Amino acid sequence: QVQLVESGGGLVQAGDSLRLSCVASTRTFGTYAMGWFRQAPGKEREFVAAINWSGRNTYYADSVKGRFTISRDNAKNTVYLQMNSLKPEDTAVYYCAAKWALDIPTKYDYWGQGTQVTISS
Repeated sequence: QVQLVESGGGLVQAGDSLRLSCVASTRTFGTYAMGWFRQAPGKEREFVAAINWSGRNTYYADSVKGRFTISRDNAKNTVYLQMNSLKPEDTAVYYCAAKWALDIPTKYDYWGQGTQVTISS
């Protein structure tokens, strides 16, 4: 069982930046692919970004490409989501997810509780 704890959410203005963090409770963090998802009120959860176990491969939703950057520090059991040029439509609860995988998976086994990100116009 892997526990994931997100942090870094908050209320900012459009154009600002935020960095989300997700700490995983596993000794084998370096063997897990990690992803970020988000869910806005009244909408389904959607994929945002993912990173493979080594950090060499990343993948982004078109809506955040060029503005968001996913990265990881395996020594700290942490994955990050740097969010720049934030827009009101980025407002959502952001979730961290993990799956033991050699590359970026389509489904994840473990999920965090989420952190709220609110962008005011």
